[in-house]
This record gives sequence, structure tokens and C-alpha cells, in this order.
Amino acid sequence: MLRWTTPRMATYIAGAFLFALTFISLAAPQSALAQVKIPDEAVIDQGEIAQLIADGESLEKEGRWAEALTHFEDAARAFPDVAPLKEKVDTVRRRYDVSRRYADRSFVGGMRNLPSEQALALYDDLLAKIQTNYVDSPRWADLAYRGMLQLDAALFDRTFRQVNLQGMSEEQIADLRRQLWQSAQFDRVQNRYDVRAMASQAGQIMQSANGVPNTAAVLEFISGAAGSLDNYSCFLTPDQLNEVYSQIEGNFVGVGIELKTQDDALLIVRSISGSPADKAGIRDGEKIVALEGRTVGELGSEKAADMLKGPIGSSINVTIADVDGQTRKIVVTRDRIEVPSVDVVKMIDPAAGVAYLRIASFQKTTTRDLTAALWNMHRQGMKALVIDLRGNPGGLLTASVEIADLFLDRGTIVSTRGRSAGEDFDYTAHQAGTWRMPLVVLIDSNSASASEIFAGAIHDNHRGAIVGERSYGKGSVQGIFPLGVANAGLRLTTAKFYSPSGQAISNRGVTPDVVVRNVAKPLEGGVILETKTDATLDAGLQAALSQLQPAQISNRAIGQR
Repeated sequence: MLRWTTPRMATYIAGAFLFALTFISLAAPQSALAQVKIPDEAVIDQGEIAQLIADGESLEKEGRWAEALTHFEDAARAFPDVAPLKEKVDTVRRRYDVSRRYADRSFVGGMRNLPSEQALALYDDLLAKIQTNYVDSPRWADLAYRGMLQLDAALFDRTFRQVNLQGMSEEQIADLRRQLWQSAQFDRVQNRYDVRAMASQAGQIMQSANGVPNTAAVLEFISGAAGSLDNYSCFLTPDQLNEVYSQIEGNFVGVGIELKTQDDALLIVRSISGSPADKAGIRDGEKIVALEGRTVGELGSEKAADMLKGPIGSSINVTIADVDGQTRKIVVTRDRIEVPSVDVVKMIDPAAGVAYLRIASFQKTTTRDLTAALWNMHRQGMKALVIDLRGNPGGLLTASVEIADLFLDRGTIVSTRGRSAGEDFDYTAHQAGTWRMPLVVLIDSNSASASEIFAGAIHDNHRGAIVGERSYGKGSVQGIFPLGVANAGLRLTTAKFYSPSGQAISNRGVTPDVVVRNVAKPLEGGVILETKTDATLDAGLQAALSQLQPAQISNRAIGQR
């Protein structure tokens, strides 16, 4: 099992679907229709709530489930006490989940064809892992109910109907729904075996109605059970499991672009430096409007993003629209892409010796990459360091602990607590290898999970200054569990984590010492225009300069002189 701390999914990287931005999730690509501003103190305006719901429902009517989900999640975060927004998040998430899986080649081409016995064995395995490892005691009747809700949502999905309900009229589908709900006796569900039995019964009812394979119903129960536990647990198809491993390793096969959905296009948030997309001239802020001659609107965003995946050496025809709307056709050849964990390293004030680096995510290579960057800047005369975690969604728990240990010589880094005693652990710093230069950490509302572990450790141990906005507030740890059937997996919350001062991070985040409001206006779709000034970085530089003293402590690592 791998211990993972990013929010639920939100951003595509072509060739890999990353559990990343807060989107995520992280939980779906951001909408261009309504950017929901999160106020410091949300005041409920019923007119505004009604407009938010109407905007989201317009996305639903167009079948833009990914964008609708992000819209309602942002709205629910801005107004956490408004029950209709929470209900919308749950409803839309179920519809998004169906559309996502039925655009997944490993699901459509493999899992969907499992014999019913294997599908039920997969459900057994998933429920057993929930029973043993989930952070809270599972409520079995609720899991059964959520499974039925997920199946009910699937019965409304166009692709699910095309694949599984061919020839059935609206009246027949309505009758099938009535049969399913009338047969469900949730008050009799006492354990995971009862949950399994309900899924099996639902499959038999569907098969009797129209010859639908039992597997179709069981797979919806599987997804519903995992996804209903909390905002971060979810079922992983074989492709998604492989992509999580790719993110952890920091490399994948693809074209090398980070995407968000936008209307009938895929917005390019980032073209990874040195990737096939970068070499082909694809730039940040442009849009993919067609693939292999078919528009993104025709394909749907999920299928379009999936088409960008493929084996190394294969090619795809892409139509790109630039920021002025001019289109061009290019051919991009997929390759193995190394995603840098530390992607910017520079001296921002050479005269004063202030260095800067940005950590994009916490993966297996982060400690190695950061150590190399530190020695590189040490040779350039580094006397103080600014670490930028803005937009960093998190990653491996162990990586964040290792990075914090590089800057702390004693004290607690983070504590985890779970239902299982094996999840209770206090991570502490060690003196050997500690870098002692003045330190500043930049955070924003998209700094989450592992980023919050690092920032919280620096803050609570009074090791440096935290500058920027309050962080996301995602304070739980997920394990990545391979399942025994079909090479699928489970992302499961196993513990909660607490800062060195004992504060829970969930829904609170890390509060900066120096608060800087982001006043930059995003372009349509959420892309931020680079400006000549960066108020947060400027404040970070000033915080670093204020820590520098004439008698500067050596910035060499202890034990490495």
C-alpha cells in the first residue's frame, strides 16, 4: 500500500489522469462558466445561491458533468452551510463518475466484460479492504444505499443506456428503477456480505429485465461504495491505477500537456517543458478543439482526454486554437515524459543571496531533486531560501516528511491517526543533514495535503515564515490498494493528519504569517495571466531579507561540511 495525500482528481495530464488539483479533488476540471469566489466570511445571499444552482444546472443539461462537478464543489466550499449545494455535489458526482468510467478504455474494454462471479469477487475484495483499513467504521447499510444511488444515476446516463439498455423504452427503464428500489431492504443490511447480496440481487433484476449482464450493476455498486465514503476515496480502473503509479514515480507516456475542460474544448493549462507537445509548439493558454478530425464537443471531454493516451511512439492528429482563435493542425508523437517535481530553481536576489525554488508535487523523486537544487544554489551563494508551494496539490506523505526533515533538526513534523493502530504515527525530524538558512514558504488556497504537512511543520516549529493565502485544508491520508481482480484499485482514506501543534488540517488549512491577497484576474477557464509583478513572491522576498543577519549562519548542511 502507498500512502497518498492529494485531494480528489481534477486535472488531466495527457497520458495520465492525475489525482491533483483542488480540484481538486481532487474534483474535476474547472468550468469556464462560473468562477466561484470563496469569500473570507461567506454571507448567504439566496439570490446568489439560486444563480449558482442555475448556472450548474445549465452545465448538467449539456452533459458537461466534469465542469458541473467543479462548479458545485466550488460553490459548496464557498457556502458550506447551504444543504442544496451539498446535495448537488453528490448528485453530479455520481453522474460524472459514470461518464468518466464509460470513457475509460480499460473499463469499457476490460472490466465491463467480467463474468458476474468475478465482479462480485472484486466487490468482496473492495469491501474487505474498507472494513479493515478505512479511517472510520463503515456503515454497511449506507454503503448499500449509495451503491443503489450510483446504479440509479447510471440508468439516466446516455452512454450507459447505449451500452447496457439497448431497446428499452423510457417506460421500461422507469419500471426497472421501481423494481430495483422496491427490492432493496436497507434496514436488513448488517455486514459486508449483505451489501454484496444486494448488489447481486440488483444485477439479477437487471438481467431479467433486458438481459443486462449482472456485471454492469455490480460495477456501479463498487463505484458507489468507494466514492461515497468521503471526498477522497474512490474506485480506480486499471488505467487510473497505473496513472496514479505514474504520478508517484514522476513519469508517464503521453504528449505532455496539463488540461482543463472548457466549453467544447480542452484548455491547455501547461505544456510540460521538453515534452512532445512543447516540441510541437503547443503553448499554455491554447485549446485543443479537435482530435483525429473530430471536435471535442462531438467526442466529449472525457473521451477526448482519453484519446491523448497511447503507447510510446504512436501519434495523434490534434487541432489547436491559439489565444486569438486561429487554428492549426499538428501531429504529436507520444513519448515517455519526466515530470519534474522541482520545476523552477533560481536566485531571485543574487546580491543578498536569496534563492527561490518551486515544488510542483511531492513524488518519489522530490527529495533527490530538491537536494540537488539546494547544493546548486549553495554553490551560487545562497544565504536564504524561498520555497513556493502555491498550486501544489500534495502527493506522497513520505516525501513531504523527508523534505521537512531537510530543514528541521528536531521536533514533530506531522502526526497521523487512524482506526487501525498501524496508522498512528508521529514523524519526527533528525539533526543530520539539516539546512539552516532562513526560510520562507509560499502557499495559496490550492496548496493541499502534503504541501500542508510541510508548511504546517515549518510554521509550528517556528522554522520560517509562511506567506500567501490560507491553504486548502485537506488533512487526510489515502492508501492506494491494488485489488485482486482485473488489475483495478482502491484509493482509501486510512488516517487523518495533524500539525505539530496538534491542529487538525481538515477544513482549516495552514494560516500564513503574512497574508497576501491574490488580486490577479483569471482568463476565461481559470488560466492566470503572468504579470510583471507577483505580490506573494515580493512579500516572500521581503520576509527572507528581514531574516538575514550580518552574522549569517552557515547554510551548509549539518554533517555535510
